[in-house]
Order: sequence, then structure tokens, then C-alpha cells
Amino acid sequence: MKIMYCFFLFFIQIQVALAQINKEEEHQPADISIIERQAHQRIMDATGDYSMDSFTVASENIDVHHYRCEWLIDPSVRFINGKVTVSFVVKSSADKIIFDLSSSLNVDSIIYHGNSIPFQRVLKDGLQIPLPGILSAGQKDSVSIYYNGIPDPGITGVIHQGNYRGNFALWTLSEPYGAKLWWPCKNGLSDKADSIDIIITTPDVYLPSSNGIVVNENIANGQLTTHFRHRYPIASYLVAVALSKYYIDKDSIQIGTRQMPVIMYVLAVATPNFHKPAIVVAKQCLQKFSDLFGLYPFYKEHYCQTQWLIGSGGMEHQTNSFLGSRGAALVSHELGHQWFGDKVTCGSWQDLWLNEGFATYTTNIFYEHFDTALLRLTLQNIINSVTSQPGGSVWVDDTTRFSRLFDGRLTYNKGSYVVHMLRWVLGDSVFFKGIRRYLDDAAVTYSFARTADLKKALETESGKNLETFFQKWIYGQGYPNYNAEWTQNNNNWIKVKLNQTTSHPSVSFYEMPVTLVAKSGSQESTFIVDHRYSGQEFWLNPGFAVDSILVDPKLWILSKNKTSAKINSVGTSNEIKIFPNPAPDVIKISLKNPTGKKLHIRLLNVLGQMIYQKEMQTQGRDELINIWMGQLPKGVYWLMINNEDNIKMLKKILH
Repeated sequence: MKIMYCFFLFFIQIQVALAQINKEEEHQPADISIIERQAHQRIMDATGDYSMDSFTVASENIDVHHYRCEWLIDPSVRFINGKVTVSFVVKSSADKIIFDLSSSLNVDSIIYHGNSIPFQRVLKDGLQIPLPGILSAGQKDSVSIYYNGIPDPGITGVIHQGNYRGNFALWTLSEPYGAKLWWPCKNGLSDKADSIDIIITTPDVYLPSSNGIVVNENIANGQLTTHFRHRYPIASYLVAVALSKYYIDKDSIQIGTRQMPVIMYVLAVATPNFHKPAIVVAKQCLQKFSDLFGLYPFYKEHYCQTQWLIGSGGMEHQTNSFLGSRGAALVSHELGHQWFGDKVTCGSWQDLWLNEGFATYTTNIFYEHFDTALLRLTLQNIINSVTSQPGGSVWVDDTTRFSRLFDGRLTYNKGSYVVHMLRWVLGDSVFFKGIRRYLDDAAVTYSFARTADLKKALETESGKNLETFFQKWIYGQGYPNYNAEWTQNNNNWIKVKLNQTTSHPSVSFYEMPVTLVAKSGSQESTFIVDHRYSGQEFWLNPGFAVDSILVDPKLWILSKNKTSAKINSVGTSNEIKIFPNPAPDVIKISLKNPTGKKLHIRLLNVLGQMIYQKEMQTQGRDELINIWMGQLPKGVYWLMINNEDNIKMLKKILH
């Protein structure tokens, strides 16, 4: 009854998914976090949470070199029969090794050097294999695990299986912790296999899709056996299989010096040519992302997209994105993951923004270059999402909650805006060079990275200290709000007092370059000010009478409110005020609306001897000049101020 219910539910889901797809436009703004999260939302244990210490108990004393996965799968039956051979190098001497494998799967035998050896099931889905002898550090070895059973018996969403119009289908989705629910592996974020071979045998009415390229196909006794080969490092959660009645659409694109295949597995039930827009967008992104971030990371093989019907969501399986939509938002997001998440994978789920924030931003890159009308709308939608609540950090503070890991407001949207602001702070040239430096860093490329690795790469490329930026925008919570108070003098200079408040007490102030645009009808002047404290004042010369000031009009900064207000002021030309008088330590000279180009200042004692003199350029803005008198004897002084034609003043100063 339970399996029948699951099939019925899947049947409904597929009908709904097809209805959604048939209504979808190829290019439209979308909250990619919601779309992608549809594919992940059921991956959780019975309580709705995963325990941080339960998703892997695998040995850290071995480094996996290669997985050879041989699976017998029939999409019409919820059952897997498998053999996984793990080749590894010993990192420190060991007399046993442990892999992650769900206790609900049956282990038939463990074969080591041609012999069957005992094994033990240990707590938290561990498969412990005692070795006949001690392996020394540096030693290479391998072991084969034969197993079978009902994968993902809790129906958490790691295995999706169902039937539509007589076509059975099965897809896997392992992110973040689900690989162990259907195959033995190291389930954590510390060890990528250097390469993988996947051999799938299924009834020959179905076609399998998986990672890497197909190197062999064989049909015998009504069974199709397909051998996929992938020769790049890969994290366990990025390994995937899909089986259904597919047909294959093949295309290609020039990447570097190679004509690389672009392939799509299309469900037989899909409308003819419906998938074509996904290929068009993928080819645009492959070219543009390769220009900006470095060559497509797996260009020696191919890029593949596989249609599935898990809502309209997707998943960035390495070299092979599974897609429930042909929309540009999803296609560009999952393709962006091939750099951010697959080539370089977050080294902790706390740093998931390194995957999801960057991939979300690659959709902005797509809009910027291929659908510009949607860029501003998308940025504003992201701002609205993030600022809908006052708190929340990009860095994941609780990885035991699936909903926090894949929080669209924070991990996806705020993460993407942090990327956008890093680009603003560093400038395009330095930013993209810094991102390429990060992706190609020998310590993280085709491996794992933490937020500190990104910071290091960007600091090295830019020469800037980004500690404050990262602490406030990634680990801190909230966002700033801006208010600009401004006046304009008779010479058309404007004085802007830029105030900032923050939405959360964890950050008192965000130091950022801020764009101010002075406007009057069709005239406008743009200024970028270095905002270092709330209430900071800036004198700017637009050259015309201003009627409004815009704060960050191009949305470079994540901020909910950006207001401005003109403060009325009345003043005459060359208005001079001198204060305080008597002057205990310093005398201040305020000059407003100067008309001359130079100002001469002289301070004389009662004998007529010159104590101080200064000549300064007056550009037209108001000035406040300080003269230090603390070192002078107490008494009476005369202050003389004049310019070339309009100002002549003699003032008695008491000190």
C-alpha cells in the first residue's frame, strides 16, 4: 500500500509538473531558490532534520582514488542491486576502514584481494570493514562491496520513482546527505574521488543518464548495459543516475580549442522541441561563463542536461544537470554550479553560499548579457526577499536544519548579493580575475573550499583587506538603510550628509562605496563616495542646480531603504563667520558661497607682526578653515581675510 501510494503521489506530481512546464516562458524572472528547493525539500529524516554528526562516519585515514559503481536498476521496481569497488590510498596506518551506507540496505559480501572478508554494521549508517592486516601510509588498495535492497526506504526524496502514461522513471538526488541512502561511499565534504566509472544495467526499453561520457553500450537478453566514464574529481553527493524512456538531443559548442558536445536527455512524454530553449541558454552560458570564470571545468568531456519532473526544480550533478524547467533562470543557475559547487565545492555545509550564492549570481550574469530587461527586476526581487526580515546571515549557523541550509532568503539570495557587492567593491577587472584565482587555486580547485579561501584569493588579487567586509556581510546579520540630507550653495556645489542605520544589532555600520546621482531634468552627475561612518558629509560639484539626489540607483548595495531629502538653506555670496571669539585654542573661519578663486588669510599681533598666513584655492564649495592658536601667548590679534576682489575683512581676535 505504501509503494502504491508513492506511485499515485508521483503520478499527480508529474501531471502538475507538466502543467507548470507547459505554461512556462523561457525567459522570466524567478526566485531560483524556490524553484531549486522544490527538488530538495523532501530530503530529510523522519523528524524533518539531519543531525550534523550523522551524515558521515566514514574513515578519514583513506583517500578515495576511484569508484567503480555497477548497478542493476529497473525504474518500475524500487530496488537496487549493486557492486561498488573503491580504490584508495592509505593516509595513515589502518587495520580497518569505514564507509557510509544506509543500514536499510543489505550487504551481501565484501571482496578483498579476491576473498570474502567479514564486515560489521556500526551506528549511524556505518559499514566497517576489518582488514586482514595493517595497511601502511601511502599504500594503495581496493575493496568491493556487494549490496542490494530498497534504496531510501523512508521516501525522503533521494530516490524519485514513478509512472506517467506507462513510462516508468527513476531519478536520484543526494544533496546534501543522501548518497549513503543508495550507495556505499564517503558521504562527507572532505574527500573527492579522483574519477568514477558507472555501469548501469536496465531493461532495454529505458535509457540511463549519469555523470561523464558514455564509452560503451551493450544489449543482451533484453537488458541494456551502459558504461559512463568520468575522469575528474567528484564529490559523492554529485553522483547521480536517471532512467526512463529518454531520447537524446545532441549539439556542440566551441570551448577553448575543442568542439565540446552539449547533450540533453529528453523524456519521451515531453512536447517535441519543448526542451530546445534549455540548450540555447546552456550554450550561451557555457561561452560567457568560460570567458568570465575560466574554461568550463569539464570541457574534456561534455555538458549534459537531463529532463526530470521533480516539480520545476533542478540539481547540478557533475557534467549533467537534472532539470524540471527549460527556463533561463534554472538552466543558468545549474550550469553556474559546474564552476561553483562542482569544480570547487563548499568544504562545509556552513559555507553552502559558496555553491548557491555564486550559482544564483550566475543567473544575474546571464540576464546582464542576454536578457538585460530582467536584470534590474531580478536584483530588486532579491533585495525584497532578503530585506523582508531584519536578520539572518549568509553563513549557515545550523546545518542540522535542512530548511536553514537551503534558505532561499539567505543562502541563495543574500549570498548572491554578497557576490554582487564584492564585484562593486573590487571593480569588474579585479573581481573576475580574483574569482578565476579562487577557482584555480591549487588548494581548492577540483576540491573543497571554505569562505576563507575565497577571501584570500580576492585579497591577493586586489591588494585590499576584506576582513571587515566578510565579517559584516557574511557572518553578520542584516543590511543597511541610507538617508541622504543635502543642500546646494549659490555656486551649485552640494553638501550631502549620508546617514546609515542597520537592521540588526550584530552590525553597527557597513563601510561601502556608495553611488550618489544628482539630477535635474535630463541632467545628471554621478559620484561615488567612500562611506565610512553615519553622518559623514561630502561636498560634490554637479555643475548645475539640482532638484533630487538618488542613492545607489543601480542597486549595487543590498539595502531596503535609500531615501534623500533637500534641506533648505539661505545664504549670501562670500558669507564669512569667525568663531569662537574669544578663541581659547582654535579659531574657525566659515566661508559660504565663495565667488573668488583664492582666499588669503593672515593673523597679526598688536605690533603688526605676521603670526600666520595661508593662501588657498576656493573652488566654489563652502569651506571651514581651522587656525590653531593654542601655542600663542594670550592677548589681542588681528585677522585679515581677503580675496582678489570681493572679500576684505579685518577682525579683532581675543585669545
